Amino acid sequence: MLKRLIFVAGSPSSSDDPPAHSAPLLSPSDRAELAGEFPGVELPGGEIDAPCPPGGERRAVVDARAFRASRLDLWALDTALHALDARGDFDLLIEGVAREGAAQVAFEVLTRCQRFIRRRNVASATAVFARLLARHRALHDLERPLVRADHDHAIDVWQWMLRLDPGARLAAQAAALFHDVERLASEALVRVEHRAPDYQVFKDEHARRGAALARAALDGLGLSPGDLDRIGALIGAHERPGDDAELALLNDADALSFFSLNSAGFLDYYGPEHTRAKVAYSLRRLRPAARARLPRIRCRPEVAAMILGEIDELKRAGAPAPAVAQT
Repeated sequence: MLKRLIFVAGSPSSSDDPPAHSAPLLSPSDRAELAGEFPGVELPGGEIDAPCPPGGERRAVVDARAFRASRLDLWALDTALHALDARGDFDLLIEGVAREGAAQVAFEVLTRCQRFIRRRNVASATAVFARLLARHRALHDLERPLVRADHDHAIDVWQWMLRLDPGARLAAQAAALFHDVERLASEALVRVEHRAPDYQVFKDEHARRGAALARAALDGLGLSPGDLDRIGALIGAHERPGDDAELALLNDADALSFFSLNSAGFLDYYGPEHTRAKVAYSLRRLRPAARARLPRIRCRPEVAAMILGEIDELKRAGAPAPAVAQT
């Protein structure tokens, strides 16, 4: 589990690191905001460590310059993070942090890595939810790359949900984890969504089947009949906007996870045409408050350009839309 964020001057492998900055890189308000968004992560005191602190076997390193320029190998980063997480607690080191951009890069990197924090609230800090998490993990063969991606996305959607609503109820959190369980039956080896003649019809069927599969997977874990019904209803409707507050929360979390975690790999897998359609689809699922999170998400330049283009369309249609951070 990710336990500590550290800013590092220079390269961790270098013995010629420059001296630590004497002035804090994070303001008190930055630290408070980061602590609220990522509880459980020990944040840097504001100064850069120099040289790099010991414990190389329990740390992952992110080059801030490469990350912000979209040159970082995200697959290699994920592989390293999963290996560290399997062994217990670990640190995340961000090197090459500029003073004026420290808070922004911390938000961006922690957002990309938030599934390794696994925050919980009162509703998910229970034995029932622990069994639910274990069942969810058991369903996923993580040796299959697409299944690993689905598992990562599910955990990330769960974490986004708790960031958006720290008081989210058990049923909503369970729906976040199991919302894409249908893909284990239909897309574990190869994705087919881009071949659908009608994308919304495809997504509706995915949601309908997923609700039934989730109900079956959750049977016998100690959930109440009311919670089981609610989980099924949320998953079954999650590909369409609605007035239901928890459904809207699930849609927000799912769409934000696409942008923050999946969009780069999605572009590589599907190409620009389907990615552009997915960007449009995802933006239209977001409520204005969730769209306002986009400036603190780092997307590849191609995806960021698609977002900007679609936001222009939303503005022309009269929908409120935020500014988007430039790459």
